[in-house]
Amino acid sequence: MRVLLVEDDLQIGPSLLHALQDADYSVDWVRDGASGWRAISSAEYTVALLDLGLPKMSGIELLRMIRTNGNPVPVLILTAREDLDTRVEGLDLGADDYMLKPFQVPELLARIRAVLRRKAGYAVSCLGNETLNLNIDTRTLNCNGVSSVLSAREFALMLALLERPGTILSREQLEDKLYSWGKEVESNAVDVLIHSVRKKFGASVIRNVRGLGWTVSLNDSSKT
Repeated sequence: MRVLLVEDDLQIGPSLLHALQDADYSVDWVRDGASGWRAISSAEYTVALLDLGLPKMSGIELLRMIRTNGNPVPVLILTAREDLDTRVEGLDLGADDYMLKPFQVPELLARIRAVLRRKAGYAVSCLGNETLNLNIDTRTLNCNGVSSVLSAREFALMLALLERPGTILSREQLEDKLYSWGKEVESNAVDVLIHSVRKKFGASVIRNVRGLGWTVSLNDSSKT
């Protein structure tokens, strides 16, 4: 999963970057609001982590622009500001959650998972149905009675597809969701991931639409 981290603190930023990478997230880190806006306008992120006290453009202004332009990316505010008015303003502008610094990384990761569940419309950790479902917390995919823990990339692939079942995602859209800036992506990287998932769960788990991309169905996944 691809995360945008907008944080100007040169001590907190690297620590969060490494913690998120250790949790198998692909992370783009920028250090001012203007760069955050350029990033969010040019790539598709699973979640954005946003400090408020940013140079060039405040976090509040960046959040306002994100929502004014109709971008639905989940936003989790990370800030040392404790006053009630700032918290209320951020949430009213469309932030999905709010964490006060300092915080513990396990709680941040849990809040990211919670935000993703809400985005997908689930109160619990599983996306999908009885036939095909993905557990966000354990990264376990269940398909027609077969269950397996996915690698980080396999999980990001299936999350992207199951967030929008029935929607065809192109190679470029999937690469955008899976890989951070500066990551050299082989031309067949998506194909290799899809082959890996199909090897575990059967060819019908991910359907190819020739010339367009790939999709999953929450109908009977034994049907092609």
